[in-house]
Amino acid sequence: MCGIVGQLRPLGRPVDRGLLARMCAGLEHRGPDARGIHCEERAGLGIQRLRVIDLNTGDQPIYTEDRSVVVVLNGEIYNYRELRRDLQARGHRFATEGDTEVIAHLYEEHGAACVKHLHGMFAFALWDRRREQLLLARDRVGKKPLLYALRDGTLTFASEMGALLQDTEIPREVDHTALDRYLAYGYVPTPLSALRGVRKLPPAHTLLFRDGRATLERYWSLDYSRKLDAPVEEIAERIRAGLLAATRKRLVSDVPLGAFLSGGIDSSAVVAAMAQESSEPVRTFSIGFDHKGYDELPHARAIAERFGTVHEEFLVRADAVEVVPKIVRHYGEPFADSSAIPSFYLAELTRRHVTVALNGDGGDESFAGYTRYVANAVAGRLDRLPMALRRPLAALGGRLPHGGEVTSVANKARRLAGTLALDPAARYGRYVSWFDEAQRAALYTPAFAELVGSDPAGNVISVPWAAASGRSVVDRMLEVDVSTHLVDDLIAKIDIATMAHALEARSPFLDHELMQLAASIPAELKVRGGEKKWILREALRDWLPADILDRPKQGFSVPLSSWLRADLRPWAAEVLLDPRTLDRGYYDPGAVRGLLDRHAGGTDGDAKRIWALVMSELWHREFVDAPAQALRAAA
Repeated sequence: MCGIVGQLRPLGRPVDRGLLARMCAGLEHRGPDARGIHCEERAGLGIQRLRVIDLNTGDQPIYTEDRSVVVVLNGEIYNYRELRRDLQARGHRFATEGDTEVIAHLYEEHGAACVKHLHGMFAFALWDRRREQLLLARDRVGKKPLLYALRDGTLTFASEMGALLQDTEIPREVDHTALDRYLAYGYVPTPLSALRGVRKLPPAHTLLFRDGRATLERYWSLDYSRKLDAPVEEIAERIRAGLLAATRKRLVSDVPLGAFLSGGIDSSAVVAAMAQESSEPVRTFSIGFDHKGYDELPHARAIAERFGTVHEEFLVRADAVEVVPKIVRHYGEPFADSSAIPSFYLAELTRRHVTVALNGDGGDESFAGYTRYVANAVAGRLDRLPMALRRPLAALGGRLPHGGEVTSVANKARRLAGTLALDPAARYGRYVSWFDEAQRAALYTPAFAELVGSDPAGNVISVPWAAASGRSVVDRMLEVDVSTHLVDDLIAKIDIATMAHALEARSPFLDHELMQLAASIPAELKVRGGEKKWILREALRDWLPADILDRPKQGFSVPLSSWLRADLRPWAAEVLLDPRTLDRGYYDPGAVRGLLDRHAGGTDGDAKRIWALVMSELWHREFVDAPAQALRAAA
């Protein structure tokens, strides 16, 4: 696992090797074991490497025999041994024992289509010196990030924003539309970034840059249209076999590995699969809270005992806010998911013992593990009612009183009833929104609303919804989540948290073949009545105890509401009501005070909105204000 950087410039404007070195230094946390740089007049590639496979000969950049192709890779190619044998049979000669060299030779055989042969998680850059073209590629699901900036015929790229912005020619202009999308969903959706001139390469895409022009092409997508017609027992067996195969691939390592264990279904299933595939006891790592309703440590311990793992734990308290500046710096743009805090600490704990950690990410998005899947399926049945009846029901639902905890039955009923007049896509957008359209309108100043523009944030959901291959409401929700929430929230969160500590995270549930198997399972086997993940639970009955499989989903979250109502309340108010924050002219001061006052009075639904605003402001101070102040001081 690594961090990569690079630049391609027009003739007559040579690449600065010093810039490549500074960009690499900005990624040293991702790959502290080795630095490699290739620099010629027009092109430069750099890498910070974390040695995981082929410790002795695998340092990068990697070249073909005649040095006409240069590659740097962030990630792991799980089928590299099979590909290597095939390529050797075709006459290719290898100088290393690692996976990166396979990409160079595959490119010689297939050009940009080489990505279709790769199984794994990756973001790579390949410089073809003969054709003078640069190929950037990102894995099918988006496990590995890649940012780029294109201006005046120059393309600069990096694994993280901090490294990319070592190129001072990239302006630090805030993308106000991206900020609006962030407030709507808690993350900046791909391909946007928080800066106007920077974009994210979407998952399952290549970018070919030649003669000053960039061409984006998608090479893969999940297909939800074709469904398995098989007995439940056979589907369950295929799920178990698929998870075992995906886990087996991810156990290949020349360094110690372990697993994150929350005590939920998905991480427990991965540990169960690891125990079956490993000859030695699995090492497991868990995080807990000093708040009973959020602490899953007893469940994690039960799984650790069941499979005889070597188990480690860490407890997170409200003073964990001390890590927030580090989180802001590493994420490089506003990121509102507060579970980034325990993720950060869990990665730090785990890295003390191992270099690779498997996790359960992706199970919910493949097998329908969120309440919103059930809620929208239920609401979909009510769509048969005439709109003249649904509108008053929605209005009535909006007037229901708040029920305390966000996850309370009363609040769930309130949210469900309030969306009855919406179409399924808009309803789903409401379920996943942090600030809905009306809330953002009330928050923004007129000047900021004008900067944001009229392009609706709902397009983040409605566009992929309209293009989805699935026919049922549940399939469309899953398909949209894979292209939005999964890649820009969950995957981004764990990549940054782990790589900040030079820890490689691997996710068996994000194996693209297992995900395609899940996409082919009929939706009614995933959401059955009011039960989520039904078919996955049935498939795991022989592996996991009933008290793990059948307990309510707890989620990997922090007690944010209580923190912001007690220990963190003064801090949040200080950040949001600071003149520096209000003088940006984004938000109406009265609306901000209203959020803080309502939350202090007991309205839990505002906690995540307050956190989103705090994280946005801290990002502005780190990535916009501080560099501007430094430039003024230097002048």
